[in-house]
Amino acid sequence: MSKTYKLLQGNEACVEGAIAAGMVFYAGYPITPSTEIAEIASQKLPAIGGHFIQMEDEIAGMAATLGGALAGKKSMTATSGPGFSLKQENLGFGCIAEIPCVVVNVQRGGPSTGLPTSPAQGDIMQAKWGTHGDHPVIALYPNSVQEIYDVTITAFNLAEKFRTPVILLLDEIIGHMREKVDLSSKESIPIVDRKRPTCPPAEYLPYKADDDMIPAMADFGSGYKYHVTGLMHDVTGFPSNNSDVSLDLMNRLINKIDCNKDEIIRYESFMLEDAEVAFVAFGATSRATKEVVIRLRSEGVKAGLFRPITIWPLAESQLKELSENVDQIIVAEMNMGQYFYEVQRVACKNSSVSFYGRYDGQPLNPDELYDYTKEVLS
Repeated sequence: MSKTYKLLQGNEACVEGAIAAGMVFYAGYPITPSTEIAEIASQKLPAIGGHFIQMEDEIAGMAATLGGALAGKKSMTATSGPGFSLKQENLGFGCIAEIPCVVVNVQRGGPSTGLPTSPAQGDIMQAKWGTHGDHPVIALYPNSVQEIYDVTITAFNLAEKFRTPVILLLDEIIGHMREKVDLSSKESIPIVDRKRPTCPPAEYLPYKADDDMIPAMADFGSGYKYHVTGLMHDVTGFPSNNSDVSLDLMNRLINKIDCNKDEIIRYESFMLEDAEVAFVAFGATSRATKEVVIRLRSEGVKAGLFRPITIWPLAESQLKELSENVDQIIVAEMNMGQYFYEVQRVACKNSSVSFYGRYDGQPLNPDELYDYTKEVLS
């Protein structure tokens, strides 16, 4: 297979990956540090027969993205922390109505307007619990420009297969860095399309699931008429106050993700085979952490890195196994410990778990993490 290399910015690679996955509709609103995604999508989509629309705000951007997906088009929107907050109500609508789409969040310092041009990883918990109520979540977090391209394709595949919004978390560092990308890598990633009904329109039940817990999804305007609501609903799509119907719906929404964790969860293990101390880090922070692992190894310290690529659902069984094989786990994040508490919950019975964080708008410094690690291990 011949390789096609191109020097890309992270945000540019996101658009390239989305188009490779089949995206033909983008709706959103510009916001630093994700604006390049909108700009590049506005240039590239019309050239392939797709559509770009700038909405009046982030709320409308999320609504239009859901509308594009209901019409049968692979759809995406992108934002940063404040805009991600505004999208949450409609994101919840996408979860209960089972509308596949991809929502990119290029994180910056917060809260509120915060540090618009500085990196952070402060939206980890917002990705999990940002919208109200219990709901399924798939959130992915690449750490390189190549991986942004590949994981964006994966995000669309998971959204289409499981009929759910998928969140793609980036940070300002990887969103704006430039690296060589092999665009031919898409040839090794099968493209997934949503399951569509095969029955006659008169027999279609839009929320009647098969054994895989995923209902077939008809395109609006294709002759299959159905009702979409943010209320609890039965298999016809119409609202229901029946508690048994609500329970069945909620269990299916959660279980279609939880029962498929082996397919959804992705991670990298680096030098963990004989590790006695393990770091847990993701995104740009994992790049700095890998440097610390290599430095510690050169000094005879058996260090390793567990890097979750799937942030949600939590790689619980993998983290539990990690805790059974190492004495010390250090979670490194550009926040005040959002992922740390999840790792601690899973791992604290078997190993010591500590936290190193930075939340001043500066990247995690390998030298400072190294010094912290030496203190912990002394």
